[in-house]
Amino acid sequence: MKTMKEIEVVFVIQSQRNSFHAQQAEIRRTSLLEQAESLGQSPPAVLLLHSLSDNEGDWSILPLMPHLSSLFGKNSSWIVFLEEETSVQVAKLLQVLDHFDRRKEWFLGKPLHDEESTIIHHYAFAENPSIFKYPDFTASWALSIPLVNRLTNKVKNEPLKSDFTIDLKHEIALYIWENGRGPQLTAVPELCTLPQDAPGAERCATTLGRHLPSCGKPVQKEDVFVAVKTCRKFHADRVPVVKRTWEKQALLLEYYSDFADPTIPTVNLGVPNTDRGHCGKTFAILERYVSDAVPKTNWLLIVDDDTLISLPRLQALLGCYDPKEPVCLGERYGYGLSQGGYSYITGGGGMVFSHEAVLRILRSGCKCYSNDAPDDMVLGMCLNALKVPVTHSPLFHQARPEDYSRDFLSHQIPISFHKHWNIDPIAVFHKWLRDDGESTGPQNDFKEEL
Repeated sequence: MKTMKEIEVVFVIQSQRNSFHAQQAEIRRTSLLEQAESLGQSPPAVLLLHSLSDNEGDWSILPLMPHLSSLFGKNSSWIVFLEEETSVQVAKLLQVLDHFDRRKEWFLGKPLHDEESTIIHHYAFAENPSIFKYPDFTASWALSIPLVNRLTNKVKNEPLKSDFTIDLKHEIALYIWENGRGPQLTAVPELCTLPQDAPGAERCATTLGRHLPSCGKPVQKEDVFVAVKTCRKFHADRVPVVKRTWEKQALLLEYYSDFADPTIPTVNLGVPNTDRGHCGKTFAILERYVSDAVPKTNWLLIVDDDTLISLPRLQALLGCYDPKEPVCLGERYGYGLSQGGYSYITGGGGMVFSHEAVLRILRSGCKCYSNDAPDDMVLGMCLNALKVPVTHSPLFHQARPEDYSRDFLSHQIPISFHKHWNIDPIAVFHKWLRDDGESTGPQNDFKEEL
């Protein structure tokens, strides 16, 4: 086997600034360095993505290419990207990489594909969605240095086409493929998303730890206040779905509408309903949350009336976070990240705020520029100005289960989905989000498709 020195691998852990995630990334970094030492090799470069610069767009990877090329473009062979929960067997990974000619352009990973065209991928490849492969980041993925160097020139000379970053793994694969001018993803069977102790995992160079982080005791029901945004026209169809599925999991919950309906009941915040955006309503919810009108809690969850969510799973996840910190948690999107833009929590999958985060937002004087401004994006701008990090969890989902790759969901225990369009939302809840032993979702099936 070639040594780390001969192959020259650089590891980039796709870490986050929140203290819990920074700590998890340090644990992963230590593991990589200890393995290299045990193999008698010089320590590899292990970079933590969140600490490379103050540029908010670093998590979208492509703006980072010139930096990586300048540091490693002449004396390295591979950049290997991994997530904080990705366990790496360094010796096996070096054997895998040695199979590929490092002088050529390679894009390596565990391939995902869409079963049907999906809104989160802008309905790409609508006639044959499964033809395009993109990497499952949790299995790790790798770029050869010749490809990194070419991508650097492309990033420098051509502005990124889309202002929005929605599903980064798909968007990176599209950018690299370049309508057939660049390499497609090469499948590497040894890059896995199996649990470490699963049958067949012994062949893997990468595996996963726990599917839902375990941080001790979940937060209590009485420490999560739930705000459901609705409006009069949806009182009769969407609200009953919430009541039949996850409302009973909440101890503290209010419905916020443009009309006070005592049968639900709803609270009229005095903000007219808008067809889009809902910024005025969301900021009114933030103001109410810190007032004496509702019990004081450490956590605020804001959801839409067509959000499906598991509160017990959310409570377990929140056990990982310090509510004394300004925590803003959910599915992270980006806007204008290559031009100094900002990240935001997309609202449909649920937005979670610590009490401290809400206080900072309100004290900053940040406001909506109109009642129908996009609330999640305005909040993202506020948080960016405050230097408060947006924390991503892939367990929140802005769309329906059908809109995500089956293999991607197979190693998740999801917390939320969004939208009732062309589905039975109650059936979706019972399949994917119910925890009483009757759930039949694939989160309990750890079989790997090779």
